[in-house]
Amino acid sequence: MRFYLLDGVPDPKYSGGYDYGHQWGLPGVQCSVCKATWSSTGGAYPSVDLSYLPPEEQKKYLPRVEENYEEFKRLKEQVRPLVPAGVPLWPGTKFGPMNGRAWGEFGPLVLAHAWELLVRREPLERLQAEGLRGLKGCRTALRFRKKNPPELLEMELLPRGALHPDCLPERPPPCPQCERDGFDWPEKPLLNAATLPEDLDVFRLANFMTMIIGTERFVEAVRRLGYEQDIAFRELPAR
Repeated sequence: MRFYLLDGVPDPKYSGGYDYGHQWGLPGVQCSVCKATWSSTGGAYPSVDLSYLPPEEQKKYLPRVEENYEEFKRLKEQVRPLVPAGVPLWPGTKFGPMNGRAWGEFGPLVLAHAWELLVRREPLERLQAEGLRGLKGCRTALRFRKKNPPELLEMELLPRGALHPDCLPERPPPCPQCERDGFDWPEKPLLNAATLPEDLDVFRLANFMTMIIGTERFVEAVRRLGYEQDIAFRELPAR
């Protein structure tokens, strides 16, 4: 099986864009051990609904930085039963529908930001009819100023697989408290073949959440249906 990185194109056909945001999210953290103030990008579970929480508790999941790591852990464990089993909940993980302003025209698949994939309903249904696995579209709450806006769904992509250690730089061990293990985009990404899923055709890498990966089955279906106008596919080696 071949695997491909989903990437944008330099001259997109469609003009659509939007402000990035979600209704809720884990706060960033200011770690008292490693002294880093940070949050992650890429982790998003738009199907998770926190509206059941009291309003004052919901405010704790708005964009901010939490200095008390025990409080961050409490907030994380409070939502853990709502997310897919085994997924990491890093600072900055997003929940609920994507919101913000949207403008312009959108194609069948949208990769305005490298770490999130949007799709219109009909293309999603046709891809699902192809038998592709892991295609879960969630409603967005993007606000258009024009009449009859398109229905855009955000793909809820599970973190699976990992980059191979051989393509990563030498670095200190992760922080024992906040587990931060930051590294830059590798010059030549290499996938760890032993970690790649056999039950998903599109997913994000667990140790580099901004990288969305599709199998050759996914790429072939997208190309056959004519949905690749604004998405490029870059094959990545695996070892």
